[in-house]
Amino acid sequence: MDAVETGSGGGLSAASVGELLDSATEMIEAAVCDEPREDAQALVADALGIEVEELSRDGAAEPTPEVVAAVEAAAARRADHEPLAYVLGRAPFRKLEVRVDPRVLWPRRETELLVEVGTELPEGARVHEVGTGSGAISLALLSERPDLRVTASDLSPEAAEAARENAERLGIEIEIGVAEGLPEDLLGEEVDLVIANLPYVTDETIFDRSPEIRREPRIAVTGACGSDGLGVIRGLIEETPSGWKLAMEHDTHHGPAMRELLRDATTMRDYMGDERVTVGIAP
Repeated sequence: MDAVETGSGGGLSAASVGELLDSATEMIEAAVCDEPREDAQALVADALGIEVEELSRDGAAEPTPEVVAAVEAAAARRADHEPLAYVLGRAPFRKLEVRVDPRVLWPRRETELLVEVGTELPEGARVHEVGTGSGAISLALLSERPDLRVTASDLSPEAAEAARENAERLGIEIEIGVAEGLPEDLLGEEVDLVIANLPYVTDETIFDRSPEIRREPRIAVTGACGSDGLGVIRGLIEETPSGWKLAMEHDTHHGPAMRELLRDATTMRDYMGDERVTVGIAP
């Protein structure tokens, strides 16, 4: 990378945006991250305050020292396997952009299936989300179906606060509480759907996954999952009143077990074709 030199302050300097993009890609790729070019594009575009699609237009422009320093710092964080969403401070989810940080999981594309289930409910239906994290699921559902009555909760006060911050920023009114499992005051209501993306990775199998997942809050990744990964999920099903409908995300091999845990259950496949969300009735 002849056009990229080490400046007097020890940071990288680049003759053009294109060369800065190449150097950021090289740094991230050396750390064996999955999508180094895409990550570098996101970081450079963010530092420039433009969309990724605009990078080709500005590729020959000379970046300012401030932009170079910002990209270098961000690329170093990504090369340390910090999730890209944390480095950027945000993640796309359905039609929203959700703010995320280490208090919460960053929302994945496959989790959007839970929102799809909610959008099919009749007008005015009552929904509660357990383990809301960033609030992405509930907020996306309300943004698309404002007629629904949606509340959410999380056992982590820090996560609940992050969800409230997203709700305020997006201008979406929603009650978000702190509770483990279903809030007690909810049990006296008629709830049409309980939505949950709970921990389902075990303490052993987490090390078989990308290192980025170990930078996310462990309570939201593994929790008390037990040896089969279904401990937290099983607990919510057991405490849910009989006859209530649940939509739950789970690991790709959990489909058969989920269909046994719930009545009249069906499993939805994600964009990769894997079994990911099971919808059924609490026994």
